[in-house]
Amino acid sequence: MDNTVGQVARLAGVTVRTLHHYDEIGLLHPSGRSEAGYRLYSEADLERLQELLFYRELGFGLDDIKRMMGDPGYDRGAALREHRELLQAELAARRAMLETVETAIARHEKGATMSKEEMFEVFGDFDPAEHEAEARERWGDTDAHKESSRRTSQYTKDDWVTIKAEADAIEERLAELLRSGADPSGGEAMAAAEAHRQHIDSWFYPCSSAMHVNLAEMYVADARFAEHYDSREPGLATFVRDAIKANAIR
Repeated sequence: MDNTVGQVARLAGVTVRTLHHYDEIGLLHPSGRSEAGYRLYSEADLERLQELLFYRELGFGLDDIKRMMGDPGYDRGAALREHRELLQAELAARRAMLETVETAIARHEKGATMSKEEMFEVFGDFDPAEHEAEARERWGDTDAHKESSRRTSQYTKDDWVTIKAEADAIEERLAELLRSGADPSGGEAMAAAEAHRQHIDSWFYPCSSAMHVNLAEMYVADARFAEHYDSREPGLATFVRDAIKANAIR
């Protein structure tokens, strides 16, 4: 059964004007029109709107969404699975933050203080050995984590030295570009972003361009990832995200 623009607006929690705008820019065309010329949306249209709104919640701009969803190779199922994995990671991060806040409240009400380790545990670094238990708890059910665990369980100390050296080199290259005032959508920045994607793909788990973009959004949204990048160069997390997004849609 087709739905009117007003019905869709109420279902999705958006305005009628927003739906009109999506139609005007070619992002979501309704499949039909009533005899009076009013927009009518099919079930397939609603599915596309749902996915569009997922991307909006993750911080993507309309132009980026249009390019990604308009790609002939776009796979809705794969995109939804990647959305799920990113949201699982975000939820886990929020739960960890909430637990820290609740501990702080409980200690405050009892007149006690948290240890330094407890206060800053949620903002710690990303040493894989130190945080493996946490990673398993947060992302253990995702395909990406399972594949990463399978691969990394076979790595030697020399492998980890190589992985760290490669990661440091890629991040330093991105930092150099930021310092030089390079455009994150320029060729050099996109090449560095592609090296970043291939590093993940080679050492940890298959990393499509869409998944890479999802990770990039987390680099900015998650305080620990942002601190990791920005400690090398202020503003690097945002620069890396923008370079990755540009690389994904070129």
